[in-house]
Amino acid sequence: MTFRSRVEPHEPPAHLDHYAHAVIGAAIEVHRTLGPGFLESVYEEALKVELNLRRIPHETQFPLAIEYKGVEVAQSRLDLLVEGELVVELKAVDLLVPVHTAQLLSYLKAGGFQLGLLINFNVPILKNGIKRVIYSG
Repeated sequence: MTFRSRVEPHEPPAHLDHYAHAVIGAAIEVHRTLGPGFLESVYEEALKVELNLRRIPHETQFPLAIEYKGVEVAQSRLDLLVEGELVVELKAVDLLVPVHTAQLLSYLKAGGFQLGLLINFNVPILKNGIKRVIYSG
């Protein structure tokens, strides 16, 4: 029997980590100001304001074509796309579960992106609600 070792994802370029740190800083400010308990849409709007104040280029509700065997079968939307490269998926849930990570990983794969952040604002301390996801397909 042959066992396949788990391949570790390649670390993204330094500029992507720079974007990620900038977004995390903005998200922390939003969380510090609003706290937990609001709907995801409230955090999205507040984060847009904070990113604008920090002059961090981003697009919200960015359309993403989902293809199957070369045929577009659906359109999805990314909560945030920062600098055209960093996918940010926002949540306001009691607990992040594996399907949330799978959703972000699917977005990364479908769009050819390498790095994503999953940010759950419904936590007492935001650092406990942030997950960094790398796709190196």
